[in-house]
Amino acid sequence: MLSATGIILLSGLVALIWAASQFIIISRIPLRSETVSESTSLAGGAIDDATTLRLIEIYEAIYEGAESFLRAEYYVCFWFVVVFSGVIFGLVTWGTGMDVARGLLTTLSFLLGAGTSMASGYLGMKVAVYSNVRTTISAQKPGWTACFNTAFRAGAVMGFALCGLGILMLYFTMLAFRIHYPDPSDWIYLNECITGYGLGGSVIAMFGRVGGGIYTKAADVGADLVGKVVHGIPEDDPRNPATIADNVGDNVGDVAGMGSDLFGSFAESTCAALVLGTSIGTSAGWDAMVFPIVVSAVGVFVCLICSFIATNIAPVRAEKDVETALKIQLISTTVLMLPSVYFAADLYLPSEFVLQGCVGDTFYTLHPWEAFFCVGMGAVGGLIIGLVTEYYTSHSYTPVREVADACKTGAATNMIYGIALGYKSAIIPVLILAAIVYESFTIAGLYGVALSAIGFLSNLATGLSIDVYGPVCDNAGGIAEMAELEPFVREKTDALDAAGNTTAAIGKGFAIGSAVLVSLALFGAFVTRVRHTSNDTVFVDGVNMLEPLTFAFLIIGGMIPFAFAALTMKSVGTAAMEMVYEVQRQFDEKPHLLDANPTERPDYDACIAISTKASIKEMMPPGALVIFTPLLTGIFFGVTAVCGLLVGSLVASVQLAISMSNSGGAWDNAKKYIEKQPPDSELRGKGSDIHKAAVVGDTVGDPFKDTSGPALNIVMKLMAVLSLVFADTFYAINGGAGVFKLS
Repeated sequence: MLSATGIILLSGLVALIWAASQFIIISRIPLRSETVSESTSLAGGAIDDATTLRLIEIYEAIYEGAESFLRAEYYVCFWFVVVFSGVIFGLVTWGTGMDVARGLLTTLSFLLGAGTSMASGYLGMKVAVYSNVRTTISAQKPGWTACFNTAFRAGAVMGFALCGLGILMLYFTMLAFRIHYPDPSDWIYLNECITGYGLGGSVIAMFGRVGGGIYTKAADVGADLVGKVVHGIPEDDPRNPATIADNVGDNVGDVAGMGSDLFGSFAESTCAALVLGTSIGTSAGWDAMVFPIVVSAVGVFVCLICSFIATNIAPVRAEKDVETALKIQLISTTVLMLPSVYFAADLYLPSEFVLQGCVGDTFYTLHPWEAFFCVGMGAVGGLIIGLVTEYYTSHSYTPVREVADACKTGAATNMIYGIALGYKSAIIPVLILAAIVYESFTIAGLYGVALSAIGFLSNLATGLSIDVYGPVCDNAGGIAEMAELEPFVREKTDALDAAGNTTAAIGKGFAIGSAVLVSLALFGAFVTRVRHTSNDTVFVDGVNMLEPLTFAFLIIGGMIPFAFAALTMKSVGTAAMEMVYEVQRQFDEKPHLLDANPTERPDYDACIAISTKASIKEMMPPGALVIFTPLLTGIFFGVTAVCGLLVGSLVASVQLAISMSNSGGAWDNAKKYIEKQPPDSELRGKGSDIHKAAVVGDTVGDPFKDTSGPALNIVMKLMAVLSLVFADTFYAINGGAGVFKLS
């Protein structure tokens, strides 16, 4: 039998090898356009050199735009990480009684987490841009299998590479730290130092999600308002100066930003489970303590096996198969994870082990099946939340069709219905999360909650594959439109993208649900760490939410997500206004751009520069809000205030994240539903006043679903993991009472 170390390292290597193999398959698709009709066989097609050159030109423009943005963003992130590393080293060293080793190791793990997160985002961007144009070329071929498989394999490269990198970097870091802390009684310090890894990943995720989200939505909103609403030209029309920036945004926001976000979730959930389960290591050994990482390792093998269903066993042969293939991936990986985790728990956990609870003198006597049950609840709960999200955001179901009908009376009723849908869509996911928290907490305390969070993310490789698939198809359609390929190519990529939109909404449901459980687990780890540092003088009986300071900061914490959403929404609005003015300026100065066959070419670079500059500038205030609020609260008001802040932020963030993401998704798909209708139908179809009302809703929904909503996941997690890293520092200031000593 392989040891826990063996299966963890093997899974990381297999994930990287599999990612490389998928990339090699994609790279074999030649950058060559074929002049074929939909019914013509590929063998009869001739090479179209002019179109090939145009495809390469567009591909290079998107690549250079994405590269320049990430270079600018990561330059800012690099210097922030360097400066903040000094803050971590200084405060952690001082807070642990001048323990230089703990300060140094925490700082090192922070740097490794940040570096891995940046590498994940950059890798995702490169692979997505590399694959976009090849998906377009594959869509020229007869049938659906080639183009679907290209986009899906592009997602698999990102998904498996990120999981492999994350697992290997985290575990090698733990093994290195174990050299300094060889005694099981000291593993609590090892796990406390490793929390820096989660903080590093989360900090980069914050800047990646916010910066990328502002970039992509500024370009998207600007292009839509001037192009579609004012001048009535199609989406991704090459005459629109903002269209390249829009396609660049798909890669830096929906791929690089999302990759960093989910890497952060993996790192934070694992760190929380390790801190909460430290006592397991003392009583049951190393293999039992690292069981949370074993679950992630098993998930890699499960996702790899299930990926064959989409590409080989039941390949996509018609449009109707696309959405089914993606949903089968999520369902099959969840179903196969259950027996896999059961056997892993039976192999790597002792038949009975003891876990110290967070509150009082509670000890939990646990068995492998109970650990499996907690992970399984997370996995199944995540799938249910994802399917509920699909119900509220897919135009196959009543809610989105009601939003589309509301467009008959204008944009205002469309907005009212969409916002109401978002609020309503939060009810079932919140009830499911509450049930998971109650059951897992009852079984194994906050360690059980952490295992449920791990369960949510157990099929992360598949989730990432599907999430990246969507932007790749979206970009492929944009490239087809700009290169003026045959209409059937765009129709194919639009059908692939429509399915990707639905599954992306499901992915957002997974991400939000996991963020809630991760944040709660990190909060429990914070309380546990403060209790341990204080030698059971603080939080021995848990956190009293009715203390004046705690309750006051509970209300303040509830305000943070709204302040964050306001900052990010306004940032998108500000950047979009600049984009609108620039696009309109070009149309005014070059009126022939709007001709059916224009002789002039738009200045795409000017729009790319506006999005890049605006996003780098505008990502600073929301990032500072989330990073410095818990830090300053802990320093000046103490640990009880931090508890109130974290709980208030968690409760408000989950409702706001679900409602914003689902409102945006519903507006987007309501527009797509109207576009599919014929002109003589009740909804009048594309170009009608009803369609224009839907476009307004979709435009407002863009920052809802792609900037503010998803970034609220990071608000929850980053505030909690930052508090955990600085827990000793907060306690060192007047015994946890803070500078002002109000408690």
